[in-house]
Amino acid sequence: MSLADRSAYPRSHVMPADVPSGTTRKAVRILNGRFDALSAHQVVDEVVRTIDAGQRGVICTVNVAILMMMRSNPRLQRFADTARWAVADGQPLVWSSHLGRPTLPERVTGADLIDLLCARAAREGIGVYFLGASDAIVRQVVDLLRKRHPALDVRGWADGYFGPNEASDRADAIARSGAQLLFVAMGVPRQEYFIEEQWGRLGANVAIGVGGSFDVVAGLRKRAPRLTQRLGLEWAYRLAQEPRRLFMRYLVTNSQFLGLIAWDPIVHAVRSLRPAWRGQ
Repeated sequence: MSLADRSAYPRSHVMPADVPSGTTRKAVRILNGRFDALSAHQVVDEVVRTIDAGQRGVICTVNVAILMMMRSNPRLQRFADTARWAVADGQPLVWSSHLGRPTLPERVTGADLIDLLCARAAREGIGVYFLGASDAIVRQVVDLLRKRHPALDVRGWADGYFGPNEASDRADAIARSGAQLLFVAMGVPRQEYFIEEQWGRLGANVAIGVGGSFDVVAGLRKRAPRLTQRLGLEWAYRLAQEPRRLFMRYLVTNSQFLGLIAWDPIVHAVRSLRPAWRGQ
Protein backbone atom coordinates (compact mmCIF):
# COMPACT_ATOMS: atom_id res chain seq x y z
CA MET A 1 0.00 0.00 0.00
CA SER A 2 1.37 3.38 -1.00
CA LEU A 3 1.65 6.43 1.21
CA ALA A 4 -1.06 8.04 -0.89
CA ASP A 5 -3.41 5.14 -0.22
CA ARG A 6 -2.69 5.25 3.51
CA SER A 7 -3.38 8.97 3.66
CA ALA A 8 -6.99 8.23 2.71
CA TYR A 9 -7.50 6.77 6.18
CA PRO A 10 -8.10 9.18 9.08
CA ARG A 11 -5.11 9.74 11.34
CA SER A 12 -7.33 9.60 14.40
CA HIS A 13 -8.89 6.33 15.51
CA VAL A 14 -12.24 6.30 13.71
CA MET A 15 -13.34 2.70 13.33
CA PRO A 16 -16.06 1.71 10.86
CA ALA A 17 -19.52 1.41 12.36
CA ASP A 18 -21.05 -0.48 9.43
CA VAL A 19 -21.71 -4.20 9.69
CA PRO A 20 -21.02 -6.56 6.77
CA SER A 21 -24.18 -7.67 4.96
CA GLY A 22 -25.59 -11.02 5.99
CA THR A 23 -24.70 -10.59 9.67
CA THR A 24 -26.93 -10.03 12.66
CA ARG A 25 -25.48 -8.10 15.56
CA LYS A 26 -26.97 -8.04 19.05
CA ALA A 27 -25.43 -5.72 21.62
CA VAL A 28 -25.25 -6.62 25.29
CA ARG A 29 -24.73 -3.85 27.84
CA ILE A 30 -22.90 -4.74 31.06
CA LEU A 31 -22.28 -1.70 33.26
CA ASN A 32 -20.21 0.68 31.10
CA GLY A 33 -19.35 -1.95 28.49
CA ARG A 34 -21.00 -2.79 25.16
CA PHE A 35 -20.42 -6.35 24.00
CA ASP A 36 -21.35 -8.16 20.80
CA ALA A 37 -23.31 -11.38 21.35
CA LEU A 38 -21.01 -13.44 19.14
CA SER A 39 -19.20 -16.72 19.62
CA ALA A 40 -15.50 -16.93 18.80
CA HIS A 41 -16.28 -18.69 15.51
CA GLN A 42 -18.82 -16.00 14.61
CA VAL A 43 -16.20 -13.32 15.25
CA VAL A 44 -13.83 -15.13 12.88
CA ASP A 45 -16.56 -15.32 10.22
CA GLU A 46 -17.21 -11.59 10.51
CA VAL A 47 -13.51 -10.75 10.33
CA VAL A 48 -13.13 -12.75 7.11
CA ARG A 49 -16.22 -11.09 5.60
CA THR A 50 -14.85 -7.68 6.53
CA ILE A 51 -11.48 -8.40 4.91
CA ASP A 52 -13.12 -9.86 1.80
CA ALA A 53 -15.26 -6.72 1.50
CA GLY A 54 -12.19 -4.49 1.73
CA GLN A 55 -13.48 -2.92 4.93
CA ARG A 56 -11.66 -2.20 8.18
CA GLY A 57 -12.30 -2.62 11.87
CA VAL A 58 -10.88 -3.35 15.30
CA ILE A 59 -11.63 -6.18 17.73
CA CYS A 60 -11.57 -5.11 21.37
CA THR A 61 -11.36 -7.90 23.96
CA VAL A 62 -12.59 -6.78 27.39
CA ASN A 63 -12.25 -8.64 30.67
CA VAL A 64 -13.40 -7.52 34.12
CA ALA A 65 -10.12 -5.70 34.88
CA ILE A 66 -10.28 -3.79 31.58
CA LEU A 67 -13.97 -2.98 32.07
CA MET A 68 -13.14 -1.42 35.44
CA MET A 69 -10.14 0.39 33.93
CA MET A 70 -12.43 1.90 31.30
CA ARG A 71 -14.50 3.59 34.01
CA SER A 72 -11.57 5.82 34.93
CA ASN A 73 -9.98 6.02 31.48
CA PRO A 74 -12.22 7.90 29.00
CA ARG A 75 -9.83 7.22 26.13
CA LEU A 76 -9.94 3.46 26.67
CA GLN A 77 -13.71 3.63 27.13
CA ARG A 78 -14.06 5.46 23.82
CA PHE A 79 -11.83 2.91 22.10
CA ALA A 80 -14.05 0.03 23.27
CA ASP A 81 -17.25 1.91 22.44
CA THR A 82 -16.16 2.60 18.87
CA ALA A 83 -14.58 -0.79 18.14
CA ARG A 84 -16.25 -2.71 15.35
CA TRP A 85 -16.36 -5.76 17.61
CA ALA A 86 -16.22 -5.81 21.40
CA VAL A 87 -16.10 -9.26 22.99
CA ALA A 88 -16.18 -10.50 26.57
CA ASP A 89 -12.89 -12.06 27.65
CA GLY A 90 -14.15 -13.25 31.01
CA GLN A 91 -16.67 -15.81 32.29
CA PRO A 92 -18.06 -13.40 34.95
CA LEU A 93 -19.11 -11.11 32.09
CA VAL A 94 -20.92 -13.97 30.38
CA TRP A 95 -22.72 -14.82 33.61
CA SER A 96 -23.64 -11.19 34.19
CA SER A 97 -25.20 -10.98 30.76
CA HIS A 98 -27.83 -13.51 31.88
CA LEU A 99 -29.31 -10.85 34.16
CA GLY A 100 -30.87 -9.33 31.03
CA ARG A 101 -31.49 -9.92 27.34
CA PRO A 102 -29.84 -10.67 24.98
CA THR A 103 -27.12 -12.78 26.57
CA LEU A 104 -23.53 -13.52 25.58
CA PRO A 105 -23.11 -17.00 24.06
CA GLU A 106 -19.61 -17.62 25.40
CA ARG A 107 -16.35 -16.15 26.58
CA VAL A 108 -14.14 -15.00 23.69
CA THR A 109 -10.46 -14.72 24.62
CA GLY A 110 -7.58 -13.11 22.78
CA ALA A 111 -5.55 -16.33 22.97
CA ASP A 112 -8.36 -18.37 21.42
CA LEU A 113 -8.91 -15.79 18.68
CA ILE A 114 -5.22 -15.86 17.72
CA ASP A 115 -5.37 -19.55 16.91
CA LEU A 116 -8.84 -19.50 15.32
CA LEU A 117 -8.05 -16.47 13.17
CA CYS A 118 -4.70 -17.89 12.08
CA ALA A 119 -6.33 -21.22 11.16
CA ARG A 120 -8.87 -19.37 9.01
CA ALA A 121 -6.25 -17.00 7.60
CA ALA A 122 -4.20 -20.00 6.48
CA ARG A 123 -7.20 -21.41 4.61
CA GLU A 124 -8.27 -18.08 3.11
CA GLY A 125 -4.80 -16.79 2.17
CA ILE A 126 -5.01 -13.80 4.53
CA GLY A 127 -1.69 -12.17 5.41
CA VAL A 128 -0.99 -11.68 9.12
CA TYR A 129 1.44 -9.61 11.17
CA PHE A 130 2.48 -10.03 14.82
CA LEU A 131 3.55 -7.07 16.97
CA GLY A 132 4.43 -7.20 20.64
CA ALA A 133 6.25 -8.97 23.48
CA SER A 134 10.02 -9.47 23.25
CA ASP A 135 11.79 -10.38 20.04
CA ALA A 136 12.41 -13.93 21.28
CA ILE A 137 8.78 -14.45 22.28
CA VAL A 138 7.20 -13.06 19.12
CA ARG A 139 9.54 -15.19 17.00
CA GLN A 140 8.54 -18.24 19.03
CA VAL A 141 4.87 -17.41 18.52
CA VAL A 142 5.37 -17.12 14.77
CA ASP A 143 7.29 -20.43 14.62
CA LEU A 144 4.63 -22.28 16.63
CA LEU A 145 1.74 -20.92 14.58
CA ARG A 146 3.51 -21.73 11.32
CA LYS A 147 3.97 -25.32 12.49
CA ARG A 148 0.34 -25.51 13.58
CA HIS A 149 -0.93 -23.88 10.38
CA PRO A 150 1.65 -24.58 7.62
CA ALA A 151 -0.16 -22.45 5.01
CA LEU A 152 -0.19 -19.37 7.27
CA ASP A 153 0.99 -16.30 5.35
CA VAL A 154 3.07 -14.44 7.95
CA ARG A 155 3.93 -11.05 6.45
CA GLY A 156 6.14 -9.99 9.35
CA TRP A 157 6.66 -9.57 13.07
CA ALA A 158 8.31 -7.15 15.48
CA ASP A 159 8.75 -6.81 19.23
CA GLY A 160 6.74 -4.37 21.29
CA TYR A 161 9.70 -2.64 22.92
CA PHE A 162 9.82 0.68 21.12
CA GLY A 163 9.38 4.29 22.11
CA PRO A 164 6.73 6.81 21.00
CA ASN A 165 9.06 8.20 18.32
CA GLU A 166 9.35 4.77 16.72
CA ALA A 167 5.61 3.99 16.60
CA SER A 168 5.05 5.47 13.15
CA ASP A 169 7.97 3.45 11.74
CA ARG A 170 6.43 0.26 13.16
CA ALA A 171 3.08 1.18 11.60
CA ASP A 172 4.66 1.92 8.22
CA ALA A 173 6.44 -1.45 8.28
CA ILE A 174 3.12 -3.19 8.91
CA ALA A 175 1.52 -1.30 6.02
CA ARG A 176 4.40 -2.16 3.68
CA SER A 177 4.04 -5.83 4.55
CA GLY A 178 0.55 -5.88 3.07
CA ALA A 179 -0.82 -7.75 6.09
CA GLN A 180 -4.60 -7.73 6.32
CA LEU A 181 -4.78 -9.00 9.90
CA LEU A 182 -2.72 -7.51 12.75
CA PHE A 183 -2.22 -8.92 16.25
CA VAL A 184 -0.90 -6.41 18.81
CA ALA A 185 0.31 -7.76 22.17
CA MET A 186 1.61 -4.81 24.17
CA GLY A 187 -0.72 -4.77 27.17
CA VAL A 188 -3.69 -2.55 27.98
CA PRO A 189 -3.97 0.35 27.30
CA ARG A 190 -0.70 0.74 25.37
CA GLN A 191 -1.78 -1.57 22.55
CA GLU A 192 -5.11 0.27 22.19
CA TYR A 193 -3.34 3.64 22.10
CA PHE A 194 -0.98 2.35 19.41
CA ILE A 195 -3.84 1.11 17.23
CA GLU A 196 -5.75 4.35 17.78
CA GLU A 197 -2.85 6.67 17.02
CA GLN A 198 -1.54 4.70 14.04
CA TRP A 199 -4.85 3.59 12.53
CA GLY A 200 -4.37 5.83 9.53
CA ARG A 201 -0.95 4.32 8.77
CA LEU A 202 -1.39 0.63 9.58
CA GLY A 203 -3.11 -0.42 6.38
CA ALA A 204 -4.33 -3.70 7.90
CA ASN A 205 -8.03 -4.39 7.52
CA VAL A 206 -8.46 -5.79 11.01
CA ALA A 207 -6.44 -5.19 14.17
CA ILE A 208 -6.86 -6.87 17.54
CA GLY A 209 -5.16 -6.16 20.85
CA VAL A 210 -4.39 -9.44 22.60
CA GLY A 211 -2.57 -8.33 25.75
CA GLY A 212 -0.32 -11.05 27.15
CA SER A 213 -1.63 -13.75 24.82
CA PHE A 214 1.71 -14.17 23.03
CA ASP A 215 3.08 -15.55 26.31
CA VAL A 216 0.20 -18.05 26.38
CA VAL A 217 0.71 -19.12 22.75
CA ALA A 218 4.44 -19.50 23.36
CA GLY A 219 3.74 -21.68 26.41
CA LEU A 220 5.39 -19.30 28.87
CA ARG A 221 2.13 -18.88 30.77
CA LYS A 222 -0.22 -21.82 31.23
CA ARG A 223 -3.94 -21.58 30.53
CA ALA A 224 -6.24 -22.85 33.22
CA PRO A 225 -7.88 -26.25 32.63
CA ARG A 226 -11.16 -26.04 30.67
CA LEU A 227 -13.28 -26.83 33.72
CA THR A 228 -11.59 -24.05 35.69
CA GLN A 229 -12.28 -21.66 32.80
CA ARG A 230 -15.95 -22.66 32.60
CA LEU A 231 -16.31 -22.13 36.36
CA GLY A 232 -14.99 -18.59 35.91
CA LEU A 233 -11.93 -19.26 38.04
CA GLU A 234 -9.15 -18.70 35.52
CA TRP A 235 -8.31 -15.50 37.40
CA ALA A 236 -7.50 -17.64 40.48
CA TYR A 237 -5.33 -19.93 38.35
CA ARG A 238 -3.41 -16.93 37.02
CA LEU A 239 -3.18 -15.46 40.52
CA ALA A 240 -1.49 -18.65 41.73
CA GLN A 241 1.11 -18.24 38.97
CA GLU A 242 1.78 -14.51 39.54
CA PRO A 243 0.54 -13.64 43.07
CA ARG A 244 2.70 -10.55 43.64
CA ARG A 245 1.76 -8.89 40.37
CA LEU A 246 -1.92 -9.79 40.26
CA PHE A 247 -3.16 -9.92 43.87
CA MET A 248 -4.11 -6.27 44.31
CA ARG A 249 -5.42 -5.99 40.74
CA TYR A 250 -7.81 -8.89 41.14
CA LEU A 251 -8.79 -7.94 44.67
CA VAL A 252 -9.72 -4.41 43.66
CA THR A 253 -11.23 -4.99 40.21
CA ASN A 254 -13.21 -8.13 41.08
CA SER A 255 -14.62 -6.53 44.23
CA GLN A 256 -15.49 -3.37 42.32
CA PHE A 257 -17.18 -5.36 39.56
CA LEU A 258 -19.26 -7.48 41.96
CA GLY A 259 -20.35 -4.40 43.89
CA LEU A 260 -21.39 -2.55 40.74
CA ILE A 261 -23.25 -5.56 39.34
CA ALA A 262 -25.19 -5.87 42.61
CA TRP A 263 -25.93 -2.14 42.72
CA ASP A 264 -26.81 -1.65 39.04
CA PRO A 265 -30.36 -3.15 39.18
CA ILE A 266 -31.18 -0.92 42.14
CA VAL A 267 -30.06 2.17 40.23
CA HIS A 268 -32.17 1.19 37.20
CA ALA A 269 -35.20 0.50 39.41
CA VAL A 270 -34.92 3.91 41.08
CA ARG A 271 -34.59 5.65 37.71
CA SER A 272 -37.65 3.85 36.34
CA LEU A 273 -39.71 4.99 39.36
CA ARG A 274 -38.71 8.66 39.10
CA PRO A 275 -41.42 9.62 36.53
CA ALA A 276 -44.10 8.08 38.77
CA TRP A 277 -42.77 9.96 41.79
CA ARG A 278 -42.75 13.25 39.90
CA GLY A 279 -46.36 12.71 38.84
CA GLN A 280 -47.53 12.36 42.42
